[in-house]
Amino acid sequence: MTQPAQLDNVVHAGLHVHTGHGARFGDAVQSALLVPEEFRSAQAHYPIVFQKSADGTQFNAVALFGLEPGQNLFLSDGHWDAHYLPMAVERQPFLIGMGEQALMIQVDLASPRIAAGPAAGTQAVFLPHGGSSDFLDRINALLLALHHGMQQMRELTAALLSLNLLEAFVLDIELEDGSEGRLSGYYTLHEERLAALPGEALERLSRAGHLVPIHMVLASMSRWRDLIDRRNRLMQPA
Repeated sequence: MTQPAQLDNVVHAGLHVHTGHGARFGDAVQSALLVPEEFRSAQAHYPIVFQKSADGTQFNAVALFGLEPGQNLFLSDGHWDAHYLPMAVERQPFLIGMGEQALMIQVDLASPRIAAGPAAGTQAVFLPHGGSSDFLDRINALLLALHHGMQQMRELTAALLSLNLLEAFVLDIELEDGSEGRLSGYYTLHEERLAALPGEALERLSRAGHLVPIHMVLASMSRWRDLIDRRNRLMQPA
């Protein structure tokens, strides 16, 4: 249960946020949303796949962290074991709300990242005189990038759907201990249809800025092996 509240430098003057990583901070998740500008950095660490939104009306891109719900194979001894942290993770516990005339920063007061005052591993949200801290400035930039990036995502997925380039897939997994699993409910790019597109369609994708994100998604497919290897290492005796 979330408890969003509009961020206020008086009401939340002493607010601090835990910036470490671990299950206790809500990081035990299988995936996180991505926006197209992140694809180049994210593809070096995570498979990038597509998922229908909760209401089923659109598709979003996600970075996969695990092979089953609630599994994050990038959590290791209190840190995130990858050089790139998706913005949707880094911005926690903040989100964008709509004010009367402008976008506003909200904070989820029910988040386990919230601290009422200074503590080890926390960052202050506001300066002593009430101004924004460098930490809050970074959060503001992340939220704006995510807000604009979601519009880019809608344009990208609309283009993919118009060309019939998204397809559902099932990944059957066999681990070193003999156990098996199946990953489903996600979509990926249909490479054969992409390769067969006429020049006019490719030019439209290029002019719209979609070709680079598309190629980054394809490049990220090499990360499946890493994800499975991480799962196998987790099962090995210490």
